[in-house]
Amino acid sequence: MNNFRHLLKAAGGHPPIGTWITSASPIVAEAVGHAGFDWGLVDMAHAPLDYMDLVHLLQAIGNTKMTPVVRVPANEPVAVQRVLDAGAQTLLFPLVECAADARRAVAATRHAPQGVRSMATLSRATRYGAAAGTPAPVGVIVELETPKALSQLEEVVQVDGVDAVFIGPADLSAQLGHAGHTMHPEVMRLMGDAAQRCRHAGIPVGTVGATPDVVTQFRAMGFSFVAVASDLALLMRGAQAVVQSLRTPDGELHVHSLSAGTRTESSAA
Repeated sequence: MNNFRHLLKAAGGHPPIGTWITSASPIVAEAVGHAGFDWGLVDMAHAPLDYMDLVHLLQAIGNTKMTPVVRVPANEPVAVQRVLDAGAQTLLFPLVECAADARRAVAATRHAPQGVRSMATLSRATRYGAAAGTPAPVGVIVELETPKALSQLEEVVQVDGVDAVFIGPADLSAQLGHAGHTMHPEVMRLMGDAAQRCRHAGIPVGTVGATPDVVTQFRAMGFSFVAVASDLALLMRGAQAVVQSLRTPDGELHVHSLSAGTRTESSAA
């Protein structure tokens, strides 16, 4: 079974927690995997990743329990086959607008006669020819990011081979004229409506929120899997919190007291 499908089925009513991997760093991706996330989205649409970088990231994540999902750079067969040959097993397709886009995405992940994926017998996906038996099926998640796409939701989820839907709040907010305001009431209303429509159709639906509080709201709205922030966002928040704490009067007092204690201990020694 596909690992991401298994993760969704084994969730037992508790939406799996993920995060975005945008650092393009295998070390950071591996560390995030050990932090306890259920899944991680390796982003080839916006992060500075080439295909060898992707291999390194998948190898690093493979040392953890985190299930990787790869957002492909485009819904284009050659790009998709290279991502699959690198060893990705679940793909997120950005900017799916209609059922035809969804069918194109599914076809790019299937060999003939079901699809258009080219055969490669000596790839990382086949363990360089050593894999025995039928390979695990590829998971397909389609990302709906515009009002037009949401209007086509019922047709999209009927496409054979679509395993889940992902609602992209950033581009959706921009399309609605609220760029940078993903929690705008109009954005939240459409996202909540989409989540309920997906649940009615019996298909998992996911999204991403900037903070745990936002993700908690998405869970309450009915989302089946959620991501919180990204590796870089989490790193920056931690770093900025430390810097800010040391630049406040209380922080400076704390630093001075620690320094004085160190000097006293050194003198006593």
